[in-house]
Amino acid sequence: MPDAQLIRCPSCGAMNRVPMDKVAQHLQPICGRCKTPLAVDVKPLTVTDATFAAEVERSPVPVLLDMWAPWCGPCRMIAPMLEELAKEMAGRVRVAKLNVDENPATASRFNVMSIPTLLVLKDGRELERIVGVQPKNEIVKRLERVAA
Repeated sequence: MPDAQLIRCPSCGAMNRVPMDKVAQHLQPICGRCKTPLAVDVKPLTVTDATFAAEVERSPVPVLLDMWAPWCGPCRMIAPMLEELAKEMAGRVRVAKLNVDENPATASRFNVMSIPTLLVLKDGRELERIVGVQPKNEIVKRLERVAA
């Protein structure tokens, strides 16, 4: 179901399939198991060294991880495009951002030498690496290969 998003309940950990048309109607999704309200990701998720395993490695869908820094001009240039991708591919791909200055362990783990670097990860494994600013259609093409 490509127009649905898988969301992990923060309370009980259950995976919930949330139809995006319900989100568009501004309806609040709740967990099917424990009835806790669920947060819908339509913006890039901020990831840290501490939350990387939970948010990226255990993600039920592939993750596009933006390795960036606030002082980086090209990083700021691609930020609006990444927000668009987060909305357009919600439920199929999760978009996340990791500030390399504040989270050196994860940046070092993936041997990030220049920014922006976009990593396409599935089950915590790197499948694709995009270094520098690339056109949106190139990024989408790579994401479609892993999201299919």
